[in-house]
Amino acid sequence: MRATLREPSALLLAAQLAGILLYPFMEGNEAGRALFSIFGIALLGLVVLTVRSTPGLTSVVILLGTPATALLLIQAVTRSDDLLPYSSALEAVLYFYAAAALIAYILKDHDVTRDELFAVGATFTLVAWAFAYTYVVCQAIWPDSFTAAVDPNDPRTWMELLFLSFTTLTSTGLSDVTPIRPFARALVMIEQLAGLAYVAMLVSRVVALTVLRRAN
Repeated sequence: MRATLREPSALLLAAQLAGILLYPFMEGNEAGRALFSIFGIALLGLVVLTVRSTPGLTSVVILLGTPATALLLIQAVTRSDDLLPYSSALEAVLYFYAAAALIAYILKDHDVTRDELFAVGATFTLVAWAFAYTYVVCQAIWPDSFTAAVDPNDPRTWMELLFLSFTTLTSTGLSDVTPIRPFARALVMIEQLAGLAYVAMLVSRVVALTVLRRAN
């Protein structure tokens, strides 16, 4: 328990990486959708715990997380995706804010702790999740915003949009999911810039400080 409080970023990162492996088994059935909502609530709790150790305001996360949790609970009980765009919008804003809080935490001094190294990874996954939720909202407002090689005319699933987010943020370009509406393409371009800035500004700084500390 003490280790969790000392390094909440590590727990958040581990939970999100576990989610990547679990999400494929949650799609396509009602029970899976309920588990998806419950898992989302658990992640929100970890986000709150993580932000508490940063310069970010915990009250902002709670303000955004409370209605998001309520909507996820309703989705878990009803096993319906009708409220998904609304919960996704709240989660997108919350995840962006949490990522900004972690960045402030990493940049607040010139000492690189182990938790800050985990925070570098957690920040990346938070941004990837935030854009994926943004894509969910975009698809709800403008249907057919995204297409793919399989069932090109169907709405894209959460896993497909998360895959698009990761491949865009890492600049690998391996996704078969493609934005085809103008605003969807604009969002993808913004994420591409975010990925480049993340490596150029944050990762390079942490690496430089780590090397400098070892040299001294």
